[in-house]
Amino acid sequence: MGFFTGRVTFLRFAVGGPAPRFFDDEHLDRLREHAAGRQALAAADGIETGWAAGKSVLDTEFDLAKNVINDTLHFDLRVDTDRLPGDLLKAYYETDLAALAKENPSGFASARQKREAKEGARNRLEAEAKDGRFKRRKCTPVLWDRAANEVLFGATSATHADRLSDLFERTFGLPLEPLTAGRQAERAASALGLTGAAEMPSEFVPGNEGEVAWVPGGGAADFLGNEYLLWLWFLTDRETDTVTAADGSDITLMPARTLTLECPRGVTGSETIASDGPTRLPEARRAVQAGKLPRKMGLTMVRHGLQYELTLHAETLAVGSCKMPDLPEDVTEARAKLDERATQVRELVETLDLLYAHFLTVRLSPGWAEELERVRGWLAHAESRAA
Repeated sequence: MGFFTGRVTFLRFAVGGPAPRFFDDEHLDRLREHAAGRQALAAADGIETGWAAGKSVLDTEFDLAKNVINDTLHFDLRVDTDRLPGDLLKAYYETDLAALAKENPSGFASARQKREAKEGARNRLEAEAKDGRFKRRKCTPVLWDRAANEVLFGATSATHADRLSDLFERTFGLPLEPLTAGRQAERAASALGLTGAAEMPSEFVPGNEGEVAWVPGGGAADFLGNEYLLWLWFLTDRETDTVTAADGSDITLMPARTLTLECPRGVTGSETIASDGPTRLPEARRAVQAGKLPRKMGLTMVRHGLQYELTLHAETLAVGSCKMPDLPEDVTEARAKLDERATQVRELVETLDLLYAHFLTVRLSPGWAEELERVRGWLAHAESRAA
């Protein structure tokens, strides 16, 4: 059941238009109309998309009890792809080619016969594929939270994000907008009344001014995600492991397990460090002193006594493989467990938003220049402290 068992992974999308008053049979009917397997024609690339109901790749039986949980609508995006087996295609080709060339005096096949054999083998394989024997079906969970009017998509890669957005809009008539680091910064700045701008990346080390190879110019300032992870690293290493959020709650955090860094100019490559405390290793410090920026970082977060262990991706702010808190011991009924897990997912998103907003109140303020100097000083002396 996707978001309701095991670890949680997601990208976030804002739903355009007003939030529904509640989820009901009308929403389920729309899912049924676009259920997986009902698409008459595949897309131009041969890939079909549709909704599944969550239990398995073949489950298309939507119902309120299963798919509406604690004011969320839960379902799957199923992507069907025909993968013609190359070894079988080659075998058919060789068989057809031998039959065509067997009467040739030279004993060798002509160029025309090779083309005929190749075409015949592919036609034969495509005819066999019509019954679905070579179809690869993959489901990715989707959670539409009515309270926030956001969709969580159970992936960290945007590979199928366009397919999700297209099918969601065709199904519900509502567009989806990716909530990347830059877009979330714009929303938070508006909500918090922050007037500062982040038009260019900060220069943490000499020579890296205004250039982040993986963030295209002219769009949202997604490089803020890289600066955010570096700032969290600085904060936990030099200042404190606990911040007080805007709502008065304390968030305790610790970088853990994994750290991926990359040269923003695309010159010196990338490196991934795995350790219980990756940010404290000398090689991590040397990499960031050389100008590399974090692309993703493992974090342990605690708020309201609930602990989350996750990997945070910089530009998209995607959450990877988050270990959720244990359910309370007094929650024993199956339905109550599902409701509680939905609440935990909401609280995880809320915690992430509060932590990012805490960074933005610094980054988008007149005091950022002073804070930037403090980060530069920390970088300049990090190795000597590590030694």
